[in-house]
Amino acid sequence: VRKLGSGLASVVLVCGLALFVGQRYVPLNYWLADQRTATGEQRTLKLADGTVINLNTHSAIDVRFDEKRRLIVLQEGEILVETGHNDARPFFVETREGSLRALGTRFIVKREEDGTRLSVLQSAVGAQPEALHQEQIFKEGQQVLMRRDSLGPMLAVSPGTDAWTRGMLVVDNARLGDVVAELSRYRTGYLGVDKQV
Repeated sequence: VRKLGSGLASVVLVCGLALFVGQRYVPLNYWLADQRTATGEQRTLKLADGTVINLNTHSAIDVRFDEKRRLIVLQEGEILVETGHNDARPFFVETREGSLRALGTRFIVKREEDGTRLSVLQSAVGAQPEALHQEQIFKEGQQVLMRRDSLGPMLAVSPGTDAWTRGMLVVDNARLGDVVAELSRYRTGYLGVDKQV
């Protein structure tokens, strides 16, 4: 019994350490998501309401539709959403930073280190940070970084924002380190630039 107990304790300890380390690099929400893509993989989903969602590399979503609303929870990564128009229920995308309400539209939502980036490609989207009680509307060609307690400055959507859906990366006047960092999202292993460059 003593050997069995110590063996069981060892297994629990190893599993706990693996979960702790794994949660730091690949969160549990990613593994438990309804739909996810691996590093370098992209996928297109068509939902029951006619909505089309493109998942970029290493992305994860939960789909939670009920009688009152259509909800997508973006756990990790980046998605392009084209909402279905034959459904009267409101359409939302939620992240840890807040909620985005589609207004008959096509838009990109990307989880970044310091928040959630919204890029509106068509029509409009309402953005409401978690800690605020007021929604702000962003229109076609506008983008914003949403944090839990604020919305960043409104910027123009850069050309090629949705190029990843066609297997391309569009770069114009960018630092080499930023380009390599973007490329590294699409492959496993280390990809970097010498700090002297």
